[in-house]
Amino acid sequence: MDETALNRESEDLLPGFFPVKDTNEYIVGTTGAKVTAASSIAVVVEYCNKLPKNKYYTTRPLFESIAHSDGFECVLTLPSSDVLPPLRGPKARSKKAAKQLVCFDACKKLHQLGVLDESLRPFVVKPLPLPGISIKTTAHSSSDGVGTTKRKELHGTTGVRALYGTWALEKNVVKLQGYRLKFSCNQVGQRYFDFVLLVDATLAIEGDNLDIDLYLHDKMVKASVSPCGLLELGVQQMEQAKLFQALMFNSLFGKLFTGSKSSSIPREFIFNKNDAFIWNVAKMYLILPIDPTLKPHDNFCINWRVIDDAATTIRLMKKIYSGDKMNIQGILDFEQNDTELIHLANISCEAHDLRNVVVLAVHTGRIYTAIHAVDLSANSTFDGVSDKKETKFHTFTEYFENTHGIVLRHPSQPLLAVKPNHKPHNLLSSKFKNEGNHAKTNGDTSHVNNEDSCVHMPPELLMPLNLSEDILRAFYLFPSLMHRIETLMLASQLRSEISYDDSNISSFLILEAITTLRCSEDFSMERLELLGDSVLKYAVSCHLFLESPDKDEGHLSSSRAAIISNAALYGLGMERKIQTNPITGGIHVIHRGGGLRAAVAVLKWLGVDAEIEEELIVHTILSAPVKNCLPKIGVIGMLEAKLGYTFSLKGLLLEALTHPSQPESAERYSYQRLEFLGDAVLDILITQHLFNSHEDTDEGELTDLRSASVNNENFAQVAVLGDIIESIAGAILIDAKLDLDVVWGVFRPLLSPIVTPANLELPPFRELLELCSKNGYFLETNFTNGEKIEATLLVQLKEKLILRQSCGKSKKDAKAHAASKLLEDLEKEGLLIPKNAGRMKQLQKQHGGTASRCNNVFEAMDTQPPTPTSGKKSDASKIIASLDKPVHVPVNTSRGGPRAALQGEGLLIPKNASRTEQLQKKGGTADLCNNLFDAMDTQLPTTTNGKTSYGSKIVASLDKPVNVPVKTSKGGPRAALYEFCQKLQWPVPYFNSVKVEPSCAKATPQGFSFASTVILSIPNSDVISLTGDSFADKKSTMDSAALLMLQELQRRAKLQVQEA
Repeated sequence: MDETALNRESEDLLPGFFPVKDTNEYIVGTTGAKVTAASSIAVVVEYCNKLPKNKYYTTRPLFESIAHSDGFECVLTLPSSDVLPPLRGPKARSKKAAKQLVCFDACKKLHQLGVLDESLRPFVVKPLPLPGISIKTTAHSSSDGVGTTKRKELHGTTGVRALYGTWALEKNVVKLQGYRLKFSCNQVGQRYFDFVLLVDATLAIEGDNLDIDLYLHDKMVKASVSPCGLLELGVQQMEQAKLFQALMFNSLFGKLFTGSKSSSIPREFIFNKNDAFIWNVAKMYLILPIDPTLKPHDNFCINWRVIDDAATTIRLMKKIYSGDKMNIQGILDFEQNDTELIHLANISCEAHDLRNVVVLAVHTGRIYTAIHAVDLSANSTFDGVSDKKETKFHTFTEYFENTHGIVLRHPSQPLLAVKPNHKPHNLLSSKFKNEGNHAKTNGDTSHVNNEDSCVHMPPELLMPLNLSEDILRAFYLFPSLMHRIETLMLASQLRSEISYDDSNISSFLILEAITTLRCSEDFSMERLELLGDSVLKYAVSCHLFLESPDKDEGHLSSSRAAIISNAALYGLGMERKIQTNPITGGIHVIHRGGGLRAAVAVLKWLGVDAEIEEELIVHTILSAPVKNCLPKIGVIGMLEAKLGYTFSLKGLLLEALTHPSQPESAERYSYQRLEFLGDAVLDILITQHLFNSHEDTDEGELTDLRSASVNNENFAQVAVLGDIIESIAGAILIDAKLDLDVVWGVFRPLLSPIVTPANLELPPFRELLELCSKNGYFLETNFTNGEKIEATLLVQLKEKLILRQSCGKSKKDAKAHAASKLLEDLEKEGLLIPKNAGRMKQLQKQHGGTASRCNNVFEAMDTQPPTPTSGKKSDASKIIASLDKPVHVPVNTSRGGPRAALQGEGLLIPKNASRTEQLQKKGGTADLCNNLFDAMDTQLPTTTNGKTSYGSKIVASLDKPVNVPVKTSKGGPRAALYEFCQKLQWPVPYFNSVKVEPSCAKATPQGFSFASTVILSIPNSDVISLTGDSFADKKSTMDSAALLMLQELQRRAKLQVQEA
């Protein structure tokens, strides 16, 4: 078949003009790929389609046929004329043959230029190798979805190298760097013991000391970390210090025992294991208390008394657990016969001496604070408080014997009320100080008598620790404090790895750049990431532009996209063991501290060589167009006056103004390369301006501000520049030798006023979606395909259904216009502040040029209402004419009803009126229109496949009860109720949970329960409020309330509950 085509084409050639057969096919030797004259047009069209385009500029090949007396010639002009200038083909007998021949010639030249790959396919999606760009590949396949949300995975962590060590495992004298930890509280009377942090490294503390704010429930503690020199610890001192720290951290925040009765692993005291089991070589440090009698000039004076007492406690515990079973009597060297004293595990004392004493439970390894003795003994009725999960024992003696295998020796002595210690909480974020940090730290004497949080414990199972309240109180700060110190050390480590020292970048700023939103901090990378994206785009764009002067915009854009895509950054991040998002945040931080060259250093560290050399800048300037400036000197002067900037090289401005189709493009230049560069320039300048001008604005709103500021529609309004603003920005940047301040000085007044949060106008559908979410209304969106796409948007208010329809060339246009009209309706309902009225008019102009466009459903659908034949308007026409304003249509409150039987824009549904009467008032009759659809169905657009518009199908689903599957698992009833309301476009059900006193049958460990009330507003009916059963957790009681609501709706024949 190809052979026949070739022979036929060669017959169309005139003798002497072109060889007949051999050159009518072009074969690539390495792959065998072949293009013929017949297939060349498709190759050229495919190449053009792959080039970058926008709404102002399409990438179609242009063909010009030239007739001669003996045949035809064809001139081909490609969009990227800087790659291949207009090409004139050989003569042929027909226009078609001439067109094929010129395309065939173009295919050969494009392949020789490297624009077509070895398979003769456009080399656009995969960029050509460019000098200086080194993108490392990883083992991950693109099908894995790396760098996208399609694939989620757990990421590993990088340790702080400075904290790594084995010195705690060695029996040697050690010298460690000391850092004093001082605490000051903003609450009077709250004291915290001073400690010293000992590490075998130098912390990168910026300034004299490091201050860290820690947020507790009702107070704030400021921790200060300051260096205090070297400290030498002997072998015995090291062993004692290790025991103290291991006891405190494991008993407060971990466990002193491994294994359990319920597991196959036998229970074992961790101090009976070797040091390697307890100590983590990746986090090797000591935190020891400082002697309170320390003199101001003495840097070190460790409180060895407290440390030695803790070590003694551990040795006693090792005696108790030296065998297979616990042996408390083995630690006593005296008889406990005095009935006037309270007998603890290792000592006896008077009851009043135990008030606020820190004790260790020998059977659990947990630390408690003793409150006082109570009028109960081990022989008293067991109240279950000692073990919140068990209430089946008659006495405390029975409980401890059956649960722990302990036979109490003093069952008649008073029990102690002791307060357990709370788990560590995040104290670094002020946002979470009321979410979990409410448990009072032991030693907070204003609340120590709170019986609800106490447990009753036999004294003989408790061993006192010689710890003051100030020491114990400080220990609850250490998890958060050490987390902050470690993360700052990690940030400093990252800064050193990048190896860019010619900048003043704080560790806190780098930490912000690598902190995700889910880290529960008061800061995150989100704002930095936004600006980092712009810096990355700008740095790579500059390098590509300067390094590859022979590549057109298509190649530059595809290469840039390949470098800065999430998938590429993911691969680079995996090489450096960091995630994708911190890369862009870190790039901005380095750029902020050291400028563009610092950002380039980050890219180089990541594996992208984006170096911008002075020689390349000079070469680009010298290569600027110098021809044909004189004929356009008047235009150039006018633009320079408008810009307020005089070009050193007029040819750069000429290049910025030259379209690829203009004759000047034959000189192999056009505005497209400068537009590629200018896009990145304006993006970074505007983003940086917004970032610095709105420091309290979150990243989401900053993104909206940037999108509103840099879109082409806004650029098209700038002065007289139109859509060449980006190419002019690129020209000024090159002329100014990449000085961004010069470019911003030119464009800042031209772009004014720049969008601010006060005048930000979101896209209509986005604004509608956020409004519905905020007010608890469901938004339903449906599309019908036809000659034009029809969008139907519905919002169900408490007593009204608002429906709007509109048509457009795309779903986006149709949806935007329908949303615009719906927002106007909601504004009339008082649900929207009319600050964006200007946007409505703008959208109306874009969709038809007049403010009255789409005032009724037929205009919105670009259809015409029926014309009466008798010269009089029909009843239907009168109804249609009345639709230029929202129509108030009656509601039937029976099941299903005509709630959704509305079509057209602005139709609102109030209560208690007759639809037929309403329609008759508007000019119709009951016989003519049984409902509003009868008046409109003949005008509703239908799709090409015969399907009717979505609006005519709304009512069908509400004629009978809806089957609602309900899962019995937690969350099932709530999900079922929510989905039911969404399906019927009812308002979102509202839950209100409150604390209540638990019933006797439902005692809870925390001393209270939750009860939830669900409130549901049924449109055009009443409001149902039901309260579920009380439970210990909120979710269970909300499920209970939701289930009651589902049952009530079933009773009202609104739904039928089915077990899922």
